Amino acid sequence: MSKRAAAPSGTAIAPVLLGVVLGASAQLQQPGLWPLAVYLAGALLALSCLLLVLRLRPGSARGVALLVTSTVLWFALTGWRAASYTETALAPAIEGRDLLVTGLVAAMPHRNEGGLRFRFEPESARLGDSAVVVPPALLLGWYVDEGRPGAGPGAQRQPADLRPGERWQLAVRLKAPHGNVNPHGFDYELWLWEQGLQATGYVRAGPRDPPPRRLAVTWAKPVEQARHAVRDAIYAQVPDPRLAGVIAALVVGDQGAIERADWDVYRATGVAHLMSISGLHITMFAWAAGALVGLLWRRSVRLCLAWPAQHAARVGGVLLATAYAVFSGWGVPSQRTVLMLAVVGLLRLGAREWPWPWVWLLACATVVAVDPWALTQAGFWLSFVAVGVLFASGPAHAPAAAGEERRWPQRLRAAVGAMLREQGIVTLALTPLTLLLFNQVSLVGLLANLLAIPWVTLVVTPLGLAGVLFGPAWTLAAAAVQGLALFLGWLAALPFATWSAPAPPLWAAAAGMVGGLLLAMRLPWTVRALGVPLLLPVLLWQAPRPPPGEFELLAADIGQGNAVLVRTATHALVYDAGPGYSRETDAGQRVLVPLLRALDESIDLLVLSHRDSDHTGGAAAVLGMQRQARLLSSLEAGHPLQTLRPSERCVAGQSWEWDGVRFEVLHPQAADYERPAKPNALSCVLRIANAHARVLLVGDIEKAQEATLAASPERLRADLLLVPHHGSRTSSTAAFLDAVRPSQALVQAGYRNRFGHPAPDVVARYLARGIAVTASPACGAAAWDSRVPALVRCERKVEPRYWHHLAAPDYKLGA
Repeated sequence: MSKRAAAPSGTAIAPVLLGVVLGASAQLQQPGLWPLAVYLAGALLALSCLLLVLRLRPGSARGVALLVTSTVLWFALTGWRAASYTETALAPAIEGRDLLVTGLVAAMPHRNEGGLRFRFEPESARLGDSAVVVPPALLLGWYVDEGRPGAGPGAQRQPADLRPGERWQLAVRLKAPHGNVNPHGFDYELWLWEQGLQATGYVRAGPRDPPPRRLAVTWAKPVEQARHAVRDAIYAQVPDPRLAGVIAALVVGDQGAIERADWDVYRATGVAHLMSISGLHITMFAWAAGALVGLLWRRSVRLCLAWPAQHAARVGGVLLATAYAVFSGWGVPSQRTVLMLAVVGLLRLGAREWPWPWVWLLACATVVAVDPWALTQAGFWLSFVAVGVLFASGPAHAPAAAGEERRWPQRLRAAVGAMLREQGIVTLALTPLTLLLFNQVSLVGLLANLLAIPWVTLVVTPLGLAGVLFGPAWTLAAAAVQGLALFLGWLAALPFATWSAPAPPLWAAAAGMVGGLLLAMRLPWTVRALGVPLLLPVLLWQAPRPPPGEFELLAADIGQGNAVLVRTATHALVYDAGPGYSRETDAGQRVLVPLLRALDESIDLLVLSHRDSDHTGGAAAVLGMQRQARLLSSLEAGHPLQTLRPSERCVAGQSWEWDGVRFEVLHPQAADYERPAKPNALSCVLRIANAHARVLLVGDIEKAQEATLAASPERLRADLLLVPHHGSRTSSTAAFLDAVRPSQALVQAGYRNRFGHPAPDVVARYLARGIAVTASPACGAAAWDSRVPALVRCERKVEPRYWHHLAAPDYKLGA
């Protein structure tokens, strides 16, 4: 007979657990790290104080002291871990240099049409004849000729068939972890930090580079070797790569194997969480494995006498779920789930029946203690909020009365009713949080998940795992995926499948979650009704816009290319759509679509200055999202984008007015289209002005076009200039700058781009004229407002974090 443990003391355990979460949360807000010794001293001092506080009598004062000391302790410990991690960062002196590194392929390479991406653990590195130190884990690309911009025929040796555990010698160029920083955008630098990757780069395999050499096939990385072999076997068994990719994602955790179009369907139907190894998969696997271990354990009297079967089932389920999580890549969601299962299992093994808030807080604090940066991940909040809501809303159905045995139809109805109720509760409570995190909610998600959750967890995933032992099971799994895909595709095609809303402020999302919880809990309806007004702020929130007569501009951080959003009181346009990053993704899909969704922006016009891919790469994604938008460009009639949206040709003299703001096209002339010219020469030049501020967007015009425009300087005067051709030496002549006379200049260019943009002498030309230069690698997205035309606001400076890369110092006047 097991004993029932009392609930933990509210003045002892709870403050410590809460302090772990608060301390880690506070440290993650630091814009920069302190010296390592400061964190170490703070941790030792806080630990000493904590031990002293534990000797005090229980009471409210002791609880407050425990909260404060544990918060300081975990702030210091998290900072110490972060500062220790930066000790092995890439030295700036070897960025962009040709290095010869020797090391191991550390994980399954991800192959696409553009080449390979893989983790590499260097064992040694040389710069010329000198040994250098590089970070312990690198993310490398090995691109095919066609996937590398500017590569000529035969310029690059094709990627080899890399396998985990192989030792290679490679010529590489490395750079510090650097990503795009945009409002409401994905934090790539944080993702690299969490993955332990302190440098990215690419393999140089040209005719003049040392050839890549496979030095040895080792027994290192056995789990990754097994995953790689299983993934290859899946693709060999399933001929359709789309279906094989989904199975590979569910079996070995290769999310990159799922195609972009399929991810769009999964997000629209709210089932994306099912198509990768998530907490749900690990939990279901632990439940099934525990049931099997318990069944087998009960068949042995000797084993049952040695240890209770329920304990063996619990431990066996957690251990086998851990093995599954490791085999599937040991991703962050899997790690969180294994930790939560282990914590709950240990409580049960100790016969501890704690109230659910304590169990929930203990699991949360355990995950944060192991991985403080999990607090920055959407999955962490969705998982814990969903579990907390289900706990707080009470049991799904009343238990059967003593002596009453339900028949299977009653049990089935009860199970279905419980599933419907739980899914509805989670959907209602998570909607405000989902809007905060993703700015979009699937209106068909409830229906999609009702079918997809049991289908994926009870049919597709078991068949996928069975295929490891019996290959033909993957054929059955592919058929199951195909059937599900047809259903989800039909749902995603419905006109009301998703609802987008502007990103609400944190207070509105928090109020909405409380409102959803009140509506879901088993409370009197008079109390539940209080949840309705709490939901209203998040549902009715509108993103602020400039007043009539004013306009604002946001130069998105999209790497090497142009993409600018211009907004007036009731209208908006996008000038250029950024580059294509690969055959599978581009600036439109990664940056512009999420940005427009977060602002709940419906654009009237997409202007594509010219045909170059660094200006049109993301256009298809933007046009696909913004079906009402017109297209204005200098694209030729046969350009592929013309099939998506017929384009109106931009010609000097075109003009229109929105909300008291005037837009005017200054170039090219109609005659320019009749003579042979480079695409840059046909760049659409757009001037935007109100009563007191002016902006000039010029694409990639070069010296000849600048000279033509400078002949009419009265039309060129502007407060803000988008630097021509990203700061190339082909543009920004002295005569042109003297005609425009801007006070601010924006450069949209990639970090350490191969063109060297912006050129130092071009920047010097601007600074010599007192023009402040802001470049996207150091600034991130740049925001400008006609009400304060002398100010450019950098997204990297709005909410700086210590894991963000400091690309370069700001350009200073007179520097």
